[in-house]
Amino acid sequence: MKRFHTPQKSTFHFLFLFPLTLLVWGCASDQASNFSNFLPTTSQTTPPTPSSSTPNPSAILTPIPKSVTESLSPANTITQLSQYSNSAPLDLRLSSWPYPYRVKELQVTMQGKKYPMAYMDVPPTGKLRGVVLLFHGKNFASDYWEKTISGLSQAGYRVIAPDQIGFGKSAKPSIDYHFDDLAANTKQLLRSLKISKTHVIANSMGGMLGVRFAALYPKTVEKLVLENPLGLEDYSKDIPPQQNATLLKLEMAQTEESYRKFLQSYFPKWQPEFERFVEIYVRMQKGPDYPTFSQTSVLTYQMIAEKPIVADLPRLKIPTLLIIGQQDRTVFGRRFAPPEAVKLLGNFPKLGENAAKIIPHAKLVPLANVGHIPHIEVPELFNETVLNFLKTSKKKGKSKKR
Repeated sequence: MKRFHTPQKSTFHFLFLFPLTLLVWGCASDQASNFSNFLPTTSQTTPPTPSSSTPNPSAILTPIPKSVTESLSPANTITQLSQYSNSAPLDLRLSSWPYPYRVKELQVTMQGKKYPMAYMDVPPTGKLRGVVLLFHGKNFASDYWEKTISGLSQAGYRVIAPDQIGFGKSAKPSIDYHFDDLAANTKQLLRSLKISKTHVIANSMGGMLGVRFAALYPKTVEKLVLENPLGLEDYSKDIPPQQNATLLKLEMAQTEESYRKFLQSYFPKWQPEFERFVEIYVRMQKGPDYPTFSQTSVLTYQMIAEKPIVADLPRLKIPTLLIIGQQDRTVFGRRFAPPEAVKLLGNFPKLGENAAKIIPHAKLVPLANVGHIPHIEVPELFNETVLNFLKTSKKKGKSKKR
């Protein structure tokens, strides 16, 4: 398939960019790096005891001083054994990184300023059956939906796949990030495309955004698919608040090896094709925009930490499909949780069952031997499951677990 590049190179060099991707990228093992359990990690067994003092929330979102960011540098970013030693660095907006479909841009207004938001708008093959909007996870961008987009398009759906502000090919401004702002940006995008109704498919962090989007714009969302979403448990009960400077130091300590190990924790079985996600990260580390990229990652970490969405689940009034990989044990901010709390967090089989009980019109589809990202691990099964759900007529009442 022909791949498309961003039409123009970004000139944005803001102080804190690319949200949490690095923070969340922490590693899956203590041996990987100090950055390990930043975000969702699944195999950490002995996290350090958190500080007994809880930071003032107002200090958590305090901008990171430029003196701090300039003093930090990636630790062993490109090792002698790096697979990408001869690869060119990537800039902040991934201008040279190919996407599976043509990338367009919309200027969205966010906190009083305009920023370019990248997105793919893929037409259906044959008769239009509807529109599907895709929300990506924290450590990825919209290009990881490639096989999902292909399957939906071939089935007659127009697919809108944006890179949220702070991710992928979109701008990464130095601001406080909030799910409601990202939802508003997406609504702006739909209005510009004259789309009034859409189905939503959301993975990982995108699941939190999908729930907020459906809560804020209930007349826009026809059906909601939550694929191993974060936010099915309230992390704020067990994960102490963290200072930006602390998070940034951990972010900048990430290495190629530790990042690969972290990503491997998402998948029960690592496939060679998943290596491209490591490549993006390593090539970004090689470039001058990596500190900014890391700073944005810090800011989006705070977004996830500050906004639990558990309370929104019972308020969802639309048909909702929960696709849950049963091997997933992802825990946001695991590194900072007390050992006794970690044992009870990230149990996605149980979390999926609980969510199916409290969401009024929910159906649960558990996928055995599948991890955090089913649409990448088992794309054919994922597409089949989603299409069957989208084709069914809306009915009142509780759906049974399959």
